Amino acid sequence: MGAYIPDMGLPVEDIRALIPQKAPFVMVGKLLYADELTTKSSFTIDRDNVFAKNGVFQEAGLMENIAQTAALRAGYMAQKDNKPVETGYIGAVKDFEVFDLPKVGNELTTEITIQNQIFNVTVIDGKVWHNGNLLAQCEMKVFIGDE
Repeated sequence: MGAYIPDMGLPVEDIRALIPQKAPFVMVGKLLYADELTTKSSFTIDRDNVFAKNGVFQEAGLMENIAQTAALRAGYMAQKDNKPVETGYIGAVKDFEVFDLPKVGNELTTEITIQNQIFNVTVIDGKVWHNGNLLAQCEMKVFIGDE
């Protein structure tokens, strides 16, 4: 699953160095694809996930998964440029829609597309799928760095 781009070294299965989040708050598993505008990740929901309640992954987990896919992209691009991985912050969420909630054990595939990037602010469109079914989508404004 996912694209392999030899010159970019994808997919990346050990993403720990690419994101500032640490367990138990990691909501991405693998970096499947990244280019200048699009990033794809996968994530399998564990039973002990902080966003799992009664065997169901909650809305906040889906939103965090989208945000961490953006962080994964930023970390990957920073590492490619030999720069440090910076912390990102959700600045705003627009039109967040949830169509279905996944269950523990499901593997999510998340795709973000860059709509606009100015300085340390990135506006993305994010979508989360399970088995080809769209679970959630939104537009998100993400701030990278301490500013």
